[in-house]
Amino acid sequence: MCRLAGDLDHTGGASPDPTLGRELLPTNVIPTHYDVTLEPNFDKFTFEGKVLIDFDVKEDSKSISLHTVEVDIHSAQIKSGESVISSSSAITYDESKQVTKIEFEDAISKGKTQLEIKYTGQLNDQMAGFYRSTYKKPDGSEGILATTQMEANDCRRAFPCFDEPMHKAKFTVTLIADKHLTCLSNMDVASESEVHSEMSGSTKKAVKFNATPLMSTYLVAFIIGELNYIETKKFRVPIRVYAPPSSDIEHGRFSLELAARTLEYYEKIFGAEFPLPKMDMVAIPDFAAGAMENWGLITYRVVDLMLDEKASGAAMKERVAEVVQHELAHQWFGNLVTMDWWEGLWLNEGFATLMSWLSCNHFYPEWKVWENYVTDNLQSALGLDSLRSSHPIEVPVKRASEVDQIFDAISYSKGSCVLRMISTYLGEETFLEGVRRYIKKHAYGNTQTEDLWAALEDASGKPVREIMSIWTKNVGFPVVQVTENEKDSSIHVKQNRFLRTGDTKPEEDKVLYPVFLGLRSKDGVDESLTLAKREDVFKVKDLDFFKLNANHTSIYRTCYTPERLTKLGQSAKDGLLTVEDRAGMIADAGALAVSGYQKTSGVLNLLKGFDTEASFVVWSEIIARVATVQSSWVFEDAAVKDGLEAFVKELISERAHKLGWTFSEKDGHVEQQFKAMLFGAAGMAGDQKIIADAKEMFKKYMAGDRSAIHPNIRGSVFSMALKYGGKEEYDAILNFFRNSTNSDERNTALRCIGRAKDPALIQQTLDFVLGNEVKSQDIYLPTSGLRSHAEGIEALFTWLTEKWPEIYKRLSGNPPILGSMVTICTSSFAKQEQLDRVEAFFKDIDTKAFAQPLAQSKDAIRSKIAWLGRDRDDVAAWVKENGYSS
Repeated sequence: MCRLAGDLDHTGGASPDPTLGRELLPTNVIPTHYDVTLEPNFDKFTFEGKVLIDFDVKEDSKSISLHTVEVDIHSAQIKSGESVISSSSAITYDESKQVTKIEFEDAISKGKTQLEIKYTGQLNDQMAGFYRSTYKKPDGSEGILATTQMEANDCRRAFPCFDEPMHKAKFTVTLIADKHLTCLSNMDVASESEVHSEMSGSTKKAVKFNATPLMSTYLVAFIIGELNYIETKKFRVPIRVYAPPSSDIEHGRFSLELAARTLEYYEKIFGAEFPLPKMDMVAIPDFAAGAMENWGLITYRVVDLMLDEKASGAAMKERVAEVVQHELAHQWFGNLVTMDWWEGLWLNEGFATLMSWLSCNHFYPEWKVWENYVTDNLQSALGLDSLRSSHPIEVPVKRASEVDQIFDAISYSKGSCVLRMISTYLGEETFLEGVRRYIKKHAYGNTQTEDLWAALEDASGKPVREIMSIWTKNVGFPVVQVTENEKDSSIHVKQNRFLRTGDTKPEEDKVLYPVFLGLRSKDGVDESLTLAKREDVFKVKDLDFFKLNANHTSIYRTCYTPERLTKLGQSAKDGLLTVEDRAGMIADAGALAVSGYQKTSGVLNLLKGFDTEASFVVWSEIIARVATVQSSWVFEDAAVKDGLEAFVKELISERAHKLGWTFSEKDGHVEQQFKAMLFGAAGMAGDQKIIADAKEMFKKYMAGDRSAIHPNIRGSVFSMALKYGGKEEYDAILNFFRNSTNSDERNTALRCIGRAKDPALIQQTLDFVLGNEVKSQDIYLPTSGLRSHAEGIEALFTWLTEKWPEIYKRLSGNPPILGSMVTICTSSFAKQEQLDRVEAFFKDIDTKAFAQPLAQSKDAIRSKIAWLGRDRDDVAAWVKENGYSS
């Protein structure tokens, strides 16, 4: 929760000491080793635990404080070997801080000591800590497994610990389970023995794992359940993919082979060996995020690890590759070298994001991922960061509970964009040399952002810290306005903070960013130009053609004059701009229209002029920018909405028909996605031929011919069936969801189902969301489809207000999913009276757990209100003048 306005003004200038006011455990004792024994009870959904913690006692102490949540402590004793030195005299719990304080009769002397705690914990269903996950077995019965998710602050649910990233220790884990179950942890197995279980009265196995290297609590992991696996020996240490019987284990083959190649590649570019004796990757049926980088035991959402190439399209394959490579990058960045506190989260996530793209490009150059980077990572960063309620990359975190709200596009996408910017500035090889020095110096330790800057300075000799601190410690980014002076062949550039609402106040515009201008001309790109002050003048040899921010490797929007924008549109046709330049230019123009720097009609004209464009990435940005107008105009006059749809159809249909929608082995990875995107966009805009074909495919598919719809267009066909159909199609998709065993197929059904507009079907979708068929991890999917039409948006918010106690109860254990639901149910509004309703509803509700997403939703609504206020008539006139409405 980073509402900074109250406690410190974070608009620039000197940074206050970020460590002040942090809620940390006392450091009178420091843990060095945890010996944890756990036995889950699958009937009662609890587990019995015992932890023996070795401490360095820094000063004579009468108490030890540790983190715990939903842990019932039975005994706590100071031990030496088998003998008890001192028992606890009192155990108290501070619920708001999640801290248990154990007091002892006798003071513990300075030196070394051992604390033994016996306790019972909850094997919860909240996807946090040590939790249970369920799946359907091949025979239809329900299977259950126990697994973990410790990041950010949930190791304390599994065992009492110092749950802060700077307290690295070694961990020895022992799991007690029925003999037929698989037991996994971060390390390989040290021993296995038979034990008598007091819990069940039967004989079970105790699986003891070797001690880990020094690591943080949030990376500890263990799993007990029925699991199948496949293995490869193509890397220095064995790699396995595990999955419960509900998945076909062979679908893990793509991820397994990619992991072997990726680990080898990372060892080379990071200059450090992967230090553990094995790597396991496990598909978990209930999983809140996409994946978790636990050292040596990475856990995944099933759909992000298991790939059935017969049932999934090219985009899904790219997603799986990216997630696997992201988590493997963390094995060095995050696991071997760890931030000392959560405001360094961006170092973990931004770096792993950048490396996954670098690695993807290395193994699949034909995917052209760097072209995608501009429309994907850069735009999600600039989108969120254009809101007043955004936050700095290095966001001061006072309480650990606040960290859940910063696992967002700033930490991941803007973090990676800042790193890519510095990599471009230094040169990739120099950048990686700095990274190698950083890893070597800080292996098994904790760092702050400055440590990375120091290593990059050391490798490059350039003032990295001075430049980058401005980008990481301040919120927002600039818009650079460009005017031209033909007389002396120069350009005048000026920077100001960019806000989507277009109402930047002087006090919000004090930060001056070092803007790498990246000037493209006919002679190539000049990377040396930097705008370090408010405004400046630069000579340009030939004003006939120039463009700033070549390839969009820097974090800013460029605002050209309308004349220059027209010329750039022509330059794009003349082949003078790269794919990244063309896509980035369109993205900038679209964003500048939202905020009032340019007229929306000007952007629509620019897009209309791209009719000869041949790139998938550029078309995806064109479609996205028109969709932004359409979603903001969703409550407007039907004639204008229909006109915008007619414009999309005219823009896309011809190309969609030319490329076609049949897929063959000859189609490249990018071409497949291009065909699929144009087919979907044209069909949803009313292309009758495509709609007719889609209906025919749908009919055959639902009659049992699974080859009738190619996986690349399954979502589009389902969406059209619902948009242009009724209850019959809705029921068919619901049955498809119920009968499919493939996660990707089931997700398609969930994603599309909300597109049905009939009031009775909208109600059925909303009832379905909170029923027992949709897992909590997937609850956001059926609701997101409802945002595609005005009726659904209204129904979503009404549902949220009526069902709030139930929604809150179900998701309160997982703040990120709760925050997503609040966003989904509010942010599609576009009118003042709708914003008033949102504010009135949340006025008396404790919004602490989702303050950031709620504030960002309200900002998004405000920006639409302002945009419509400025350009409502402009767009209506443009639609009419261009013959898209009568």
